[in-house]
Amino acid sequence: MGRVFTHPKKQLEVIKRGASEIINEQELLDKLTRSYEKNRPLRIKAGFDPTAPDIHLGHTVLIEKMRHFQELGHEAIFLIGDYTGMIGDPTGKNEQRKPLSKEEVDANAVTYKEQIFKILDPERTKIVFNSEWFSKMSAQEIASLGSLLTVARMLERDDFKKRFEAHNDISLLEFYYPLFQGYDSVALKADVELGGTDQRFNLLMGRTLQRKNGIAEQVVIMMPLLEGLDGVNKMSKSLGNYVGINEPAKEIFGKLMSISDELMLKYYTLLSHKGIDELALLRDGLASGSVHPKKAKEDLALEIAGRYHGADAALNAKSEFDLIFSSRETPDDIAEMSYEWTEPAVWLPKIMKDTGLCESTGQAVRLINQGGVKIDGRKPSGQDEKLIAGEYVLKVGKRKFLRIKPL
Repeated sequence: MGRVFTHPKKQLEVIKRGASEIINEQELLDKLTRSYEKNRPLRIKAGFDPTAPDIHLGHTVLIEKMRHFQELGHEAIFLIGDYTGMIGDPTGKNEQRKPLSKEEVDANAVTYKEQIFKILDPERTKIVFNSEWFSKMSAQEIASLGSLLTVARMLERDDFKKRFEAHNDISLLEFYYPLFQGYDSVALKADVELGGTDQRFNLLMGRTLQRKNGIAEQVVIMMPLLEGLDGVNKMSKSLGNYVGINEPAKEIFGKLMSISDELMLKYYTLLSHKGIDELALLRDGLASGSVHPKKAKEDLALEIAGRYHGADAALNAKSEFDLIFSSRETPDDIAEMSYEWTEPAVWLPKIMKDTGLCESTGQAVRLINQGGVKIDGRKPSGQDEKLIAGEYVLKVGKRKFLRIKPL
């Protein structure tokens, strides 16, 4: 397969788009230059533990950056941490994470493989599992990894430090997680590793272990964490502020139309396939007023929904959204109510009861299951759906509407 490389400095401009930090930029430029001169693609690694079956837009930030590298002619290595997934990454956790069974990890890995090719080019993607090398290592070889770093150095890691100071348990197995992730870079001889800003310690471990093993150190590119629909917290299924790429097109479209104008630009930078020059024109247009934020948001929602479900499904989602919010479907005099969010995400049936749309949560559950409830024109994903603080139009039955706003 032929490779098409542009000039290293031009490549660097594309790679830097949206990145929070590069360690370090000069090393990256040097690698790009050697790659360009020798016509040898760089090996770009990003690892994912298959701890959940569904990918949301927050996960795709790294995958989109891998796509940038692919388009520049480099090799994308999508590492599925089936071995480390059975340990669980403790990053950002204040307690031990429950390990997954091999069956759970294997099942989730299958769905990952199905979903990533909605973004990546299958012909330019190498999928690897870290059990390929860890399962072949002896107990002595695994144990020897622990000699490469001290406990004091491990406790420099922020989440470990906080848990230690709070007298919360930290298992020795969790101490091994950064070592395992770092060793992945040794096994793959990665030139570049991508990760979120919360993965800094683990990413730098790859450089450390490569150096100790006589391998050229990888460049680390850290991408920002994508805020969810609430605009505050990291996108997370548990918080209910996520957009899943396997959700129906109308749900993707409706959810993206609910994000703030400020967050919209970050979503464009990290998720859109628009080029750098196009993004600059968009920013200028929004700043000057020549581009309306609602139109820009519609274009983003169409692009994202179309990426995962096709252009026709995206256009149908837009039409349905417009119909729901047109004067033909929604009364001009919708009742409004301020609602106090007592938790980051509140159970939809509770909101319906609290606002008087239903007499009880049981009645709300029945209506949701019968398809008689809509949120901003879309049906809830199920009776367990939670809503993040924000403005919503709730419809119950054919004629009962209520606009709720946060206090």
